[in-house]
Amino acid sequence: MEKLESREDIEHLVNSFYAKVIKDETIGFFFTDIAKVKWDKHLPKMYSFWESILFGQMTYKGNPMGAHFPINELQAMEQKHFDRWLGLWKKTVEENFAGEYADMAIYKAENIAKLMAFKMDLARRL
Repeated sequence: MEKLESREDIEHLVNSFYAKVIKDETIGFFFTDIAKVKWDKHLPKMYSFWESILFGQMTYKGNPMGAHFPINELQAMEQKHFDRWLGLWKKTVEENFAGEYADMAIYKAENIAKLMAFKMDLARRL
């Protein structure tokens, strides 16, 4: 199993992950039908996001929380959706990589999923 250690590795991980996501019955519709994601713009942002989080490169410019609030207004993002997102992420990491940064990618994703689920639920209640 290879170590997760470069931008190229992140690109492979993110591409493999989203290949699962867009076909997924639980969360795929958020990307294809609700957000209508423009993949040529979204994927490079995700490469930079994870490169910043894992390697401290600070290549990501954006507000991930702010990007999700409008989607949450159109279709509630619930705990089950974040659980599925996290499950697909973990599976993709574990299928492709091992080592410290692979473990960190899962740990960071767990924290992101918890925070996003909490904030999306709170936004719906306000």
